[in-house]
Amino acid sequence: MDKYGLIGFPLGHSFSISYFNEKFENEEINAKYVNYEIPAIDNLTEIIDSNPELRGLNVTIPYKEKVISFLDTISPEARAIGAVNVIRIIHKGRKAILKGYNSDVIGFTKSIEPLLEPCHKKALILGTGGASKAINYGLKSLGLETLFVSRFERADFIQYEKITASVIKEYNVIINCTPIGMYPHADECPNIPYEAMDNHTLLYDLIYNPDETLFMKKGAERGATTKNGLEMLLLQAFASWKFWNENE
Repeated sequence: MDKYGLIGFPLGHSFSISYFNEKFENEEINAKYVNYEIPAIDNLTEIIDSNPELRGLNVTIPYKEKVISFLDTISPEARAIGAVNVIRIIHKGRKAILKGYNSDVIGFTKSIEPLLEPCHKKALILGTGGASKAINYGLKSLGLETLFVSRFERADFIQYEKITASVIKEYNVIINCTPIGMYPHADECPNIPYEAMDNHTLLYDLIYNPDETLFMKKGAERGATTKNGLEMLLLQAFASWKFWNENE
C-alpha cells in the first residue's frame, strides 16, 4: 500500500488527512494518508527511512522553508518563491530522491483571480512566513504591486501600527497569511483600520476554520468582498496529487 502524509507542527488543524483518505476510499486507490507531527525538521530523514512505501508529503507550518535543504531537486517556481509545501518521493534502490514543489501559489492564484477588479492594483500581505512568499509570488504574477506587513521593523516592510486609512484605500487587496483568527481563537483578528474599508476592498483569509473569520466579518460589514482559504486548500490538494503522480 502506498503512503502519503503531512509534516508540520502542530497538526491539529489539518484538512489534508480527511480529504485524501476520503479520496482514496471513494476512488478505490490502495493508499493511506498519515499525519507526521514532528517537533524538528531533522525528524524528516527518519520518516523517509522508516517508510519505504511513502510516495509523497505535504509540508505545513513551520517547515516550508526549512525543508528545502533536505531536497534533491526543487521546481523553478518553488525556488523563486523560497518555500516548498509538496514533496514527491521516488525510491531508487535504498535511496529516496526528494523533489520539492509549491502548490500554495497554484491554489491561491486560481482562487483569487475571479475576484480581482480593475481597481485592485496593490495588495497588503499580512504575515511574513512561508505561505506569504507564495502569496507574494502569485499576486505579482497577476500584476499586483505588493507590500508585506510585519509586527517587527524590517526594510521594505510596513508595521501594523503604520497602516492608516489612506494605506487601506491604496492597498485595497488584503491577504491574511497569519494564524490570527484561526479556531479556537476565532475572536481575534489582525489589527488594521477596518473602518477605512469599502466596496472596493477585497479581503482574502488563508484560514478556513472558522468559515468566516473576524477579519472577514469586519470587512464585510464595511462592504468588502471576502473569501476564506477553503477553495485554495482544495486546489492545493489537486495540485499535490498531480505532482506526486506526474511522469518521470
